[in-house]
Amino acid sequence: MADKKDNVVLSIRGMSKSFGRNRVLDHINLDVKRGTVMGLMGENGAGKSTMMKCLFGTYQKDEGNIFLGDKEVSFSGPKDALENGIAMVHQELNQCLDRNVIDNLFLGRYPRNSFGVIDEGRMKKEASELFRKLGMTVNLTQPMRNMSVSQRQMCEIAKAISYNSEVIVLDEPTSSLTVQEVDKLFEMMRMLKGQGIALIYISHKMDEIFEICDEISVLRDGNLVMTKDSKETDMNELIAAMVGRSLENRFPPVDNEPGDTILSVQHLSTKYEPHLQDISFDVKEGEIFGLYGLVGAGRTELLETIFGVRTRAAGQMYFNGRRMAFNSAKEAMDHGFAMITEERKANGLFLKGNLTFNTTIANLEQYKSGIALSDAKMTKATADEIRVMHTKCMGPEDMISSLSGGNQQKVIFGKWLERGPQIFMMDEPTRGIDVGAKYEIYELIISMAKRGKTIIVVSSEMPEILGITNRIGVMSNGRLSGIVNTKETNQEELLRLSAKYL
Repeated sequence: MADKKDNVVLSIRGMSKSFGRNRVLDHINLDVKRGTVMGLMGENGAGKSTMMKCLFGTYQKDEGNIFLGDKEVSFSGPKDALENGIAMVHQELNQCLDRNVIDNLFLGRYPRNSFGVIDEGRMKKEASELFRKLGMTVNLTQPMRNMSVSQRQMCEIAKAISYNSEVIVLDEPTSSLTVQEVDKLFEMMRMLKGQGIALIYISHKMDEIFEICDEISVLRDGNLVMTKDSKETDMNELIAAMVGRSLENRFPPVDNEPGDTILSVQHLSTKYEPHLQDISFDVKEGEIFGLYGLVGAGRTELLETIFGVRTRAAGQMYFNGRRMAFNSAKEAMDHGFAMITEERKANGLFLKGNLTFNTTIANLEQYKSGIALSDAKMTKATADEIRVMHTKCMGPEDMISSLSGGNQQKVIFGKWLERGPQIFMMDEPTRGIDVGAKYEIYELIISMAKRGKTIIVVSSEMPEILGITNRIGVMSNGRLSGIVNTKETNQEELLRLSAKYL
């Protein structure tokens, strides 16, 4: 039988990294074995991203060694790592969407024939063979833009495998996938395990971690605080390791008391695909109203239509008894509506700005002294939101891009809260956020509702939608298939309603 050490494919020894006086990684030791899945967990800001960036050469580590097999390595960047057997599939896929699958697969390494011309025949043959081995059916000549997120993700995994990778890192791979697509991904991961490939699986989804991972490692405040066989730990121990305290309940008590109807949507339909058809519902003041459904059911489109960024074909909307027809997001905002989008990096943040800019940009009129903007007012407002939201940062002048995903989301919340909205719409507000930060977001949502704010929240996570709402509207193929009281429903009923019009 092979020695346990011989089975280790990736070994990190004494890795440390600081930014100024802030130590982000503190002497990390981690071993990843061949043919296994290592789950990597930790709150946002715990050091997971920094550790991966040091591994891939995006950041230069201050101390420590990295071994691939028995050879010490130090990569100059992700391309160098990829060519030496370590690949990463990012949560935010970075692909050339207007090029086809084959072009994306061979980007930066086109094979050439004896005449020095790109050998397209060879590319097509090798791509076909690769996808056949993986049991994937893909139209190789279609632009990536026409594919679903899950298909694009599978193509990115296929690309990693085509480099003969020994280690593949998957960063929040299921954040945009349906239940069926997650099953397919896990099937592929098990197949890769069988081929001796090691996988590092970064996720905040506890259920998935226990389903797919052989070992689980937890980072907290830059320290590796736990590595255990997944069969020898449980959810409570993991949460305690991540947040440094026990979370007996995953959700705070939903003790808000909804009042009278404040928003009424009647027979709403849209012109462009995906079509919304004849949607009617009421939401009460101080209520947390959930929207559940499969990916593509029309939940995001419904929020966008209410917010005035998608064109209505028919139907009416009444707010505080007055008929409203917003033609832009600005109109909606001026009437007390706010919206957190699902894609925070694409349309929720100014990544080249600091925290002050991102916190105050939606409400500049409030920070004027005479005709000029007051830096002092803007900085104070940002510092207040940092304190209220428990945002992990050095201060208001930090660049937003230097924050973890969960802390970026807190800044977005702070930006909208500065406007004092009455109707707060949230599209997947805890996507990619760790369990501790999620709990803080839940507490914030419930406290807002208790102060009379009305929350409409979209979530793909069934425990979440059942854990923080008063009522749930279920979408199915562009229609509202039912509205249920959260305390009187269950997962089976939500699934049945979400499949009603498929």
